[in-house]
Amino acid sequence: MRDETISIHAGYDTDPTTKSVAVPIYQTVAYEFDSADHGAALFNLEVPGNIYSRLGNPTTAVLEHRVAALELGRDALCVGSGMAAIHYAIANLVEAGTNIVTLPQLYGATVTLFEHVFRKQGVDVRFAASDNSADVEKLIDENTRAVYCESIGNPAGNIADIEALAEVAHRNGVPLIVDNTIATPILLKPIRYGADIVVHSLTKFIGGHGTTMGGAIVDSGKFPWTEHRKRFAMLTAPEPAYHGVVYTEQYGDSAYIARCRTVCQRNTGSVLSPLSAFLLLQGIETLPLRMERHVKNATRVAGYLSTHPRVEWCQYLADVNDPCHALAKKYLGGQGGSFLTFGLKGGFEAGRQFYDALKLIKRLVNIGDAKSVACHPASTTHRQLTLAEMERAGVKPEMIRLSVGIEHMDDLIEDLSQALEAADSCPAKIAPVMQPRLVAAGF
Repeated sequence: MRDETISIHAGYDTDPTTKSVAVPIYQTVAYEFDSADHGAALFNLEVPGNIYSRLGNPTTAVLEHRVAALELGRDALCVGSGMAAIHYAIANLVEAGTNIVTLPQLYGATVTLFEHVFRKQGVDVRFAASDNSADVEKLIDENTRAVYCESIGNPAGNIADIEALAEVAHRNGVPLIVDNTIATPILLKPIRYGADIVVHSLTKFIGGHGTTMGGAIVDSGKFPWTEHRKRFAMLTAPEPAYHGVVYTEQYGDSAYIARCRTVCQRNTGSVLSPLSAFLLLQGIETLPLRMERHVKNATRVAGYLSTHPRVEWCQYLADVNDPCHALAKKYLGGQGGSFLTFGLKGGFEAGRQFYDALKLIKRLVNIGDAKSVACHPASTTHRQLTLAEMERAGVKPEMIRLSVGIEHMDDLIEDLSQALEAADSCPAKIAPVMQPRLVAAGF
């Protein structure tokens, strides 16, 4: 099936009991066993079935099948948020004394997770000097457990060379994990280019309406865990946290997701509620249509901003002058997605004034909404980072991150125009807490 059909039909047939065409909301915590022997068989993983909604739920299972199908994956696990998905995707493979290697351009909360959570747990996170695969390979050693990147960096707006990163990762015996939230599987399928594991914040484009949080981890089923038994003993040796199961023997190509579910989710509990899964399924049905409109609107917005005299720079992947445009042609068919960044002349203060003047476009830290939303990262999403961390992540003090929605294009241009005029006419003000830090650092 094609994406438009997968988004509506994958993972669910008409309910045999009620004949419901819509996916039912199974709002239940637990499921009855036929007998003591049946319960034992379920816990021993001898038969398939439901045990407890911290391990799985029928509504959520449909969403998992659908996301996996869109991403060309073998299996998927849906969890309570995008950050939980990132956490589990990595925690499933690491332990104290091991490391991962990542591209530097990352979402601010991901940087915080890597720098201040994993490192305190004894897991080293090594940031490459650039997004060049050669810089990544320099940091891989015998204790590396994964290479990590965002397909489109948030908010840097770069695009990762997934094929080159996969080649480097596989040459060194580790999987490539790709956060595909911004591109979505409609514009890019990382597994097609060698990625082994894909993560999503379902909260963003897949849900699409700014109502429901969720995350997903998709496994390609293609990484040869058994060829690297010593490095990935958590999958190839008996698991003490779950009945001594050997995941590669019990689950084959689904070993990675099975351990994510039975060790990470079961024991730490970031569970997606059945109602949330149902709402995300409503969003995913229109994902292909929305992405078409998102891209169309963003392309016109980028064209408008790139020629405006008040705008210092505009970064959009579909622009032939963008440094990542060649990669956009390879991975996105030349499209730029719905996400762009730009900077106003006048630095931090000009960016703040523009941001405050927006009327139609919402000032939010979310992206991927049907509504157009804007963010000033230096004063919001990335303000917890040091100046060096912000620079490494590609955040400039004047940067505005814009996630272009599906409204009428003329209304968006009118709002951008009045906000640019307001920023141009505003007298200089003393900016908030961030401004002295930026000035002191020479921005």
